[in-house]
Amino acid sequence: MKMHQFAHDIDPARTALVLIECQKEWLAADGKLQIVIQDRPQFDSAAAGALQLLNIAREAGISIAHVGLRFQDGHPEMGEGGFGLRGAIKTFGTFPVNASASEFAEGFEPKDNEFIVTGRVGGSAFSGSNLDIWLRNNGIDTVILGGFALHVCIESSLRSAHDLGYYSYLAQDASAAFNAAQREHVLTDVVPHFGKALPNAEIQSNLLSK
Repeated sequence: MKMHQFAHDIDPARTALVLIECQKEWLAADGKLQIVIQDRPQFDSAAAGALQLLNIAREAGISIAHVGLRFQDGHPEMGEGGFGLRGAIKTFGTFPVNASASEFAEGFEPKDNEFIVTGRVGGSAFSGSNLDIWLRNNGIDTVILGGFALHVCIESSLRSAHDLGYYSYLAQDASAAFNAAQREHVLTDVVPHFGKALPNAEIQSNLLSK
């Protein structure tokens, strides 16, 4: 089924960049999640693209939200779940609350006027967090999503944003899956149902032309 692509004018005053898990667990050489990366060129390109996108957003003066994961010792937030992300996070021991691995990576450190999302416990950036209320209280109806991983937390966040009523864009140059097949599936088979994918150049053109 061919999906109709909506027409929507991206208004910087009502738009937020939402960067997901640009943390050392993904981006540092000793991050525990380095082991899952199967397509290094894709990942490295997306890391550079995410940093470029952050700078574009700052230049445009739009709202910026940084979404991470941080868990208490023993990952009690995950309960006894033995499969899915609840099992994988506990098995890998990722994103401990006070570890350097959970810090935002070099270049992605939030500035004073940028929002740090708290309370997140699931795949979606909206799961258990204060992201939705922050967006609504600041009159934002459009979100641009980037970060890691494309076929897991970015896809989940895109679906959630759509269902919550936001105009939802995927920053395709700023998001990486583990491999090329996963990336192709999300861009071709998933994104058209929940939003629209845009390259950084088009995002920049939309934001800075206003």
